[in-house]
Amino acid sequence: QVQLVESGGGSVQAGGSLRLSCGASGATYSIRCRGWFRQAPGKEREAVASIDREGTTSFSDSVKGRFTIFKDNAKNTLYLQMNSVKPEDTAMYYCGAGRSCTHCSGGNCYGVNYWGQGSQVTVSS
Repeated sequence: QVQLVESGGGSVQAGGSLRLSCGASGATYSIRCRGWFRQAPGKEREAVASIDREGTTSFSDSVKGRFTIFKDNAKNTLYLQMNSVKPEDTAMYYCGAGRSCTHCSGGNCYGVNYWGQGSQVTVSS
C-alpha cells in the first residue's frame, strides 16, 4: 500500500508561479511512475505531467514549456513547478502513482493505483 499526501495548492494570478508537492510513504518500491493530473468542473480528469523511475518525463501539450516535474527520491517527494500559469490551469490537481501514469481517457487514468487527496489551484485573470 502507498499513501500520497499533497500540499502547495492555492490561488495565484495569471502569469505567476506555484509549486505542488506530493510525499509518498508505504510500499514505494512498487511505484514505476509518478505523475500529476487535474480535473476542472464539468471536465474529465486529464494527465498533466509524469516521470518514471529512469527520470523520463512526459507533459501534456497544454503545459509543455510552462510546467516542470521533478522528484527527490531520498525524500520520496514529487513536485510540479507551475510557471506562467493561465486561468485555464484552474482545476483540482491530484498526484498519482502506479505502473504507468501518462495517459487518461474518459477520465480513467490507466495504471494509476494510488492517489493523493487533491489540491485546488485557482488562477485569476
